[in-house]
Amino acid sequence: MAPSPLGDGHVPTLGLPGSQGRGAMEERGAMEGRGAVERGDVCMCQTVFPSHADHRGELSAGQLLKWMDATACLAAEKHAGVSCVTASMDDIQFEEAARVGQIITIKTKVNRAFKTSMEVGIKVMVQDVLTNVEKIVSVAYATYIAKPVGAGKIELEPVKLLSTEDHLEHSLAIERRRIRLGYEQVFQNLMHESNKEGDYCEKDGISTDLTHVQSIELIQPPHANHHGNTFGGQIMAWVEKVASISASRLCHSYPVLKSVSMFKFWGPSVVGDRLVFSAIVNNTFQNSVEVGVHVEAYNCEEWIKNQARHINSAFLIFNAVNDSGELLTLPRIKPTTQDGMRRYRGAIARRRIQLIRYIVDIYSNHSLDLIYCTLFQIKIWTHEEGEMLSLKVEMQVKIPSHLAFCLLSDFTLRLQWDKHFLTCKVLQAMDEDDKIYYVTSPPMTGHKPRDFVILVSQRQPFKPSEPYIVAVKSVTLASMPPSSEYWRSEILCAGFHIYSDSDSSCTVCYFNQVTSAVTPYFAANLAGSSKSIEDTALECRKFLEMNNSFKSVNTT
Repeated sequence: MAPSPLGDGHVPTLGLPGSQGRGAMEERGAMEGRGAVERGDVCMCQTVFPSHADHRGELSAGQLLKWMDATACLAAEKHAGVSCVTASMDDIQFEEAARVGQIITIKTKVNRAFKTSMEVGIKVMVQDVLTNVEKIVSVAYATYIAKPVGAGKIELEPVKLLSTEDHLEHSLAIERRRIRLGYEQVFQNLMHESNKEGDYCEKDGISTDLTHVQSIELIQPPHANHHGNTFGGQIMAWVEKVASISASRLCHSYPVLKSVSMFKFWGPSVVGDRLVFSAIVNNTFQNSVEVGVHVEAYNCEEWIKNQARHINSAFLIFNAVNDSGELLTLPRIKPTTQDGMRRYRGAIARRRIQLIRYIVDIYSNHSLDLIYCTLFQIKIWTHEEGEMLSLKVEMQVKIPSHLAFCLLSDFTLRLQWDKHFLTCKVLQAMDEDDKIYYVTSPPMTGHKPRDFVILVSQRQPFKPSEPYIVAVKSVTLASMPPSSEYWRSEILCAGFHIYSDSDSSCTVCYFNQVTSAVTPYFAANLAGSSKSIEDTALECRKFLEMNNSFKSVNTT
């Protein structure tokens, strides 16, 4: 038996989509080909009725997850031409609440097909019928497996790419897949490093024993598809319900689901099975709380013998708000058992490795405004939405792409060209591609100097047409807490894309997404001449071209 996943990260096998099932992520052998579809988009529209809503009159997260899974499954089956099963739905973010009377629109499409698996992108919008205003509710990515009836196997044809956005998502899908497949190793590395830090001690922390919730459901025909397998979305809805109850016992208010680190399906369940859901709070992070949920299935014989099948693991993040909608500060957790400590550290590890997935999702050129093109052929785009500023800088460099990748992925070298870096040191090397750095930056007028704890991940392309990627995101590290000497700042997502133009030249694209509070640091003169950005880009290009003979083990 695998250990309880309430605090562990595991890469499981499958589930179903609409329903769950068994299978391998990449199947080999005699294959049956399927033609690529010209357009695999599927759209679902729903009116939010009172039966779909919670006590606040808002669409329940469980109901939304059921709709998302059903729509994404139909997109996968449209491409595959056969029944599909859900392997996972991960990194789900909830941005807006939908209220009774509003319209929900769910758009899904297959971003990339592999051998027997495919990634489906999901975008959820809410529309107010009175004002006609539309807002994004959620963006998520799900993995589905083609499961033809009988013993036959299937090899999926590639997705036809019809637009710039299709090409972008197709390129990003392989990176997200790499993260999923490498998740277990990265998680274990972080847990190993966490164990070196010794036992946690929080005098004022509280125990999570009272947050444990157990619930049971009997799978009936309305919960399953035509094959008798339980809808994955139905299981996700039940998981959200028990996790919400667990979170409410800690925060003593009504929790609001903000994100899901992962829904992983390990195996199938069918009509007649009993599902037992166990939920408990793993950790809190000031305004958020992580709840882990463990799902076991029993058929009639297994129920009598108490022989469980572990079929699902999930980790959900909640906020707690008061009557005015303001975020509540949550109490710190004090692990009281060895298992509690494991779950506590596991939550921290998962928080650290929620990275890259959105690194360039918002940076396709059609959503950015070109505001500056210099005599040195440095192009600058920006896009503002609310308090968020997105920045893209593009330049051509006379250096092979693999050398530029090696130079830009080593952040200890950044002091040589970026004036915003005072010091930079490696805190942890999780593996050869992922490192955690501590960076200090000079003060702005009237403010303390800033510091950052960032995770830098580097990825080489699978094909010559794909870019080298260097992704950056702030993380939390217990061994490096905020200091009174510095103003601890956050990088939401940033990094480089490096495209090969020839054997001796490349195009370097720098991306950054910041809040209005950090804008002066990274885009000092955006409203004017953008001279600061241009100067930094010129220094970067000069640094790269002066180190054209740079050698590194990363060039392999």
